[in-house]
Amino acid sequence: MHIKVTQEIRNSRSGGLGIIILLLFLILGCLSPLMMKQATTQTGEILQKPSLDHIFGTNDVGQDVFARLVLGTKTSLMVTLGVMVLGMILAVGIGVSAGFIGGWYENLVMRIIDAFLVLPGFIVLLLLSAYFRPGLWTLIFFIALLRWPMGARIIRAQTKSLKEKLHVQASQSFGAGRGYVFFRHILPDLGPILVVLTVQFARTAVFMEAGLAFMGIADPRMISWGTILHHAFKFYYLEVWWWLFPAGILLSLFILALTLLGYSLEKIIEPRLKNG
Repeated sequence: MHIKVTQEIRNSRSGGLGIIILLLFLILGCLSPLMMKQATTQTGEILQKPSLDHIFGTNDVGQDVFARLVLGTKTSLMVTLGVMVLGMILAVGIGVSAGFIGGWYENLVMRIIDAFLVLPGFIVLLLLSAYFRPGLWTLIFFIALLRWPMGARIIRAQTKSLKEKLHVQASQSFGAGRGYVFFRHILPDLGPILVVLTVQFARTAVFMEAGLAFMGIADPRMISWGTILHHAFKFYYLEVWWWLFPAGILLSLFILALTLLGYSLEKIIEPRLKNG
C-alpha cells in the first residue's frame, strides 16, 4: 500500500507540491526552540515595521513577530499530529470492530456515531472551549473526540465490504482467527482510505484550532497563528500589515498543502478522479 501511495504522490503535481510545502513547515517548526526567547521577550520597540533586526516587525509589546510565527507553526503541527493520531485510533478501533463483529455491538456503535454526527462540531467545540479554556493537549482531545465519528462510519462500511471478499472468507474457512484476518487482510486493504482520512483529520484540526484562537477562546499562554491573528486584529486600524498578513498567509498555505495532498491521495480510492 505504501508503495502505491508513494507512486501516486510522485505522479501528482499537486501531491508533490503539498508534500514540499509541508516539509517547509516542518523545518520551520523545528526552529521553534531557537526562537523561544525572541518570541517572549518584550523589547520595548512596539509595532516596529520589518527591519534587519526584526524581519517581520514587532507586535504591540515589542515581541518579534517572526519568532512568534515560528512558535505558532510548532503549535499547528502538534495539533495536527495529535488529532491525526488520536482521531484515527478512535475511528479505526471503533469502525473496524463494528464492521467486523456486527450484531448488537454494531447497532450500538452506529447509534452513538449518529448522535455525534447530528451535533454541530465547531459549535460544540466552541462551547467546550469557552467553558474549559483548554490547553494544547485538552484541545487535541476535544477535536479528536468530535471528528472520529465520520471516519469510523466510513471505515465500518469499508470493513463490512471487505469481509465479503473471497480471500477473507477463505482465510476464515481455514480456521484463521479474527486477529489474523484483521491484520493480514482487513487492515492492509483499508490502507488507502486510512491515508485519505488522516489528511482530512489534519485539515480539520488546524482549521478548528485557528478558528478558536482567532475568536479569543484559547489558552492565552499558547502561541498559534490564530492567537497572532486575534491580537493583531485589535490594532488593524494602525495598518499593522506585517503583523496581520503573515499569520494568515501561513495558515492558508498549510491548509492548501493538506488539501493538495488529500486530493492526490483520493485518486487512490477513486481512480476516475485522475481524468478530472
